[in-house]
Amino acid sequence: MKYWLMKSEPEVFSIDHLKQMPEQTDHWDGVRNYQARNMMRDQMKVGDQVFFYHSNTKEPGIAGIMEVVREGYPDHTALDPESRYFDSRSSRENPRWYMVDVRYKRHLRRPVPLAELKQHRALGDMPLVHRGNRLSIMPVTEHQWRYILELESI
Repeated sequence: MKYWLMKSEPEVFSIDHLKQMPEQTDHWDGVRNYQARNMMRDQMKVGDQVFFYHSNTKEPGIAGIMEVVREGYPDHTALDPESRYFDSRSSRENPRWYMVDVRYKRHLRRPVPLAELKQHRALGDMPLVHRGNRLSIMPVTEHQWRYILELESI
């Protein structure tokens, strides 16, 4: 099992939205970065645990936990001309973008804000806390995962 962090703007799709979905499950679409796409397509597996991170908000941070329940498959929004994620270079025969399905597990006892994460030396090698890191999906080590779970109780 691997650990991940996936970012979403809460006004677009929040952990509360995921919790309200049928079976508390939805696809994670709209990723348009090749490195993040490759992680979803090639590395994410059923059972992997994921931090749900609220980005581009007054206080960005980790809001909860979800689980990968379907491995990478072509992102249908890339084929829909009405979608904001449409990509004319993508096709059914040669999909350019991928997504995974995730299921809500729980909210953290309290959101853990980015500013707090940056204060912990133990998380210094986590890509999230580095200036300029804009990836919407990133790996999390088991040590980082456990450390962050301890922070939710502080």
